[in-house]
Amino acid sequence: MSSSIKISDVDRIYTDTDGKAVQALKDVDLDIRAGEFISLIGPSGCGKTTLLRLIAGLDKPQAGSLYIDGTKISGTEPERGYVFQQGSLFPWLDVEHNIAYGLRARGLLRQKKANVKEYISMVGLEGFEKSYPHQISGGMAQRVAIARALINEPKALLLDEPMGALDSFTRADLQDKLLELWKEKGTTMILVTHDIDEAIYLSDRIIIMTPRPGKISHVIDVDLPRPRHRGGAEFLALRREILELFELAQAQPQPEYTI
Repeated sequence: MSSSIKISDVDRIYTDTDGKAVQALKDVDLDIRAGEFISLIGPSGCGKTTLLRLIAGLDKPQAGSLYIDGTKISGTEPERGYVFQQGSLFPWLDVEHNIAYGLRARGLLRQKKANVKEYISMVGLEGFEKSYPHQISGGMAQRVAIARALINEPKALLLDEPMGALDSFTRADLQDKLLELWKEKGTTMILVTHDIDEAIYLSDRIIIMTPRPGKISHVIDVDLPRPRHRGGAEFLALRREILELFELAQAQPQPEYTI
């Protein structure tokens, strides 16, 4: 179960602490196919997380529109799951109850209680059901956050650098787990990342964004067979190409917006 997403002529302007208007996004257009795995990359402050929040319905644009399956996005819905950079688990709830939280909030826990055990198994956390967030590793906490989002059976899963703070081995393990879940569920996934290798390893397409105001500079098709080998010649060639495009996008002179 997955959704297509259309982003049409989107602008987002913030007011900074000095009262000046700062344009985070400008004229963003993007069509995301149902079941696609998309990565957004770009320099810090280019609007990647802002765009993800707009898709989630946590924020609204000043101009343009966003649609999911042809319906305009006007607020948050369970059909769009969101995983934050630090997982944002409830420290007073154990693993099992963190994962079940969304079902409980929607009044569906009794009906779908068996799903909690299924998702605990799916993310490889059997035996840690009664553990609290402070008792598990960062990688395990992110697995809990992903399971908590997926248990609501979203059509799109939005991932805001969920692996950014993890060590390389834990990160690689979680990337593989995420791919397994994507293949099994067919969920549309949109990942914000600073890691080009991660984007190539996971994605169908990579979106390169410019510095503020964030625009889409390039859209790269990742036409490599899965499973992908990080040290393979094709992988490294694509990495060089993306690095060149990334540097080109950053080098483009960007106007300052004070409105």
